[in-house]
Amino acid sequence: MGLLRFLLAAVLLASAALKLLSGRSGREALGSYGIARPGARAALWGGAIAAEAVLAVVVTASVPGAAEAAAALLGVFALGLAAAILGGRAGAPCGCFGGRRSRIGWPAFARTALLAAAFAALPFLPDAKLSTEAWLGAGLVVALAGLAALTVAVLALARELGELRLAVAPQAALSLIERFEGRAPLAVAVFTSPGCALCQALEPSLRLVSNDPEVELELFDEETDSDAWASLAVPGSPYAVVLGRDGVVLAKGTFNSLFQLESLLAHATRTVSA
Repeated sequence: MGLLRFLLAAVLLASAALKLLSGRSGREALGSYGIARPGARAALWGGAIAAEAVLAVVVTASVPGAAEAAAALLGVFALGLAAAILGGRAGAPCGCFGGRRSRIGWPAFARTALLAAAFAALPFLPDAKLSTEAWLGAGLVVALAGLAALTVAVLALARELGELRLAVAPQAALSLIERFEGRAPLAVAVFTSPGCALCQALEPSLRLVSNDPEVELELFDEETDSDAWASLAVPGSPYAVVLGRDGVVLAKGTFNSLFQLESLLAHATRTVSA
């Protein structure tokens, strides 16, 4: 029974870890169960993660009533899956192991119900003693499974960071457009640095571009506008970001001459025309 208890607790702990790593995509899966408010989703999601993690620890420690509590929690999860299936939401994300890969359906219901039954049966199983070799073999299996889970977790975390970067970039561009008056179709944010000889050499070219009635140009200094530099992860100066009136980034890149800056503007103009 000790090995089964350990393995079942590991499943609970893995489920809690994957839920935690899934982040926003996992919380949004609760919408499949009719939970529309973001606050309610966050509270329930956090509660589920905490409950699974705590139950995994107390089940491993053979705390009286822990197995029954885990069975009850999984029973609630199974009932939620059954209600969603009967409500016509089969195929939607279930959030069982975080993210959007696990789906609502009878296989998920059967898996959850089987785990609930296994936890419910734990107190009634004989307390058999395993040999040292058996425990070493079980430990090796668990270690390999943990390594595989860690690999998956790192990949999931990398994906979440990528999604966060994509989500932050448009917001940073929208905050950037607030510096402009909106009097021209194109807004050009030029990032310069104090002591940048190339930036100083390009000043006549920048004045020429700013005189174009189709372009509104604004300079962003690395020291005085450090927030804008950080939010857009500007790699160095001189650097230009061309935006539309709605704050959408149309073109961006480092430039070393007037010709290269005009190339960015031409690319942005083609994007607007398309």
